[in-house]
Amino acid sequence: MLLLKTMIKLALILMDIRSTHNVGSIMRSADCFGVSHIYFAGYTPYPKLLTDKRLPYLADKISRSIHKTALGAETNLPFSVYNKSANALIAARRAGYTLAALEQSPNSQPLQDYHAPAKLALILGNEVTGVSRQTLKTCDVILEITMLGKKESLNVSTSAAIALYAMRFGGSQS
Repeated sequence: MLLLKTMIKLALILMDIRSTHNVGSIMRSADCFGVSHIYFAGYTPYPKLLTDKRLPYLADKISRSIHKTALGAETNLPFSVYNKSANALIAARRAGYTLAALEQSPNSQPLQDYHAPAKLALILGNEVTGVSRQTLKTCDVILEITMLGKKESLNVSTSAAIALYAMRFGGSQS
């Protein structure tokens, strides 16, 4: 029997993700797993805002592309946008979130062994370079998805879904 960890408040920090399709897919998973807020950081594409400062045709094009994989989830999730990744981290920490990067690192711990706190912001990085070393230094914990095959990584949207599932249904709450 799966025990839903309803007490955990989850947020995502999307740092320098390039693909609108990955963003849309992450937003769809975020909606499914009850994420309460998404922080878009750096050059990560984001849905159109009412007070959008981007050129209208560009904001519309990006929003349409995100919608292709989000399938409406982008309208259900509160989000904020930060040009500087460090400001997104500061905002999440001020909101009371523990910062957890999802990244392979000598200091990482297996995702399945992690006991999430009451408020957790999961940081997802660039599709190729991952979460920056500077960001990893500011995190409270680095989590890693255990790999059993020959490939060393998963697509960022797949990783997000696995991690959100683990935070929502796996392990036990601290």
